[in-house]
Amino acid sequence: MAAARTNAQIPEALATLANIVARDNDPGNDSEKRLERFMSHKPTLFTGRYNPKGAIKWIDEVEIIFEAMGCTEENK
Repeated sequence: MAAARTNAQIPEALATLANIVARDNDPGNDSEKRLERFMSHKPTLFTGRYNPKGAIKWIDEVEIIFEAMGCTEENK
């Protein structure tokens, strides 16, 4: 009985995946979507004050987010 329930859920799961792929690959809003994805990681706010160690830490944190997002060098 569990297999039948699982088989019935496959079309719904595939439809959900198709919607996600279509949304993420819409060429009209790529920049906006990348910014939204970046901001969803809640990056530390850079205040701009003189703090060399803080600036380096901020850059490192942003690079970690870029890596997690799979950003290309061009998109960084």
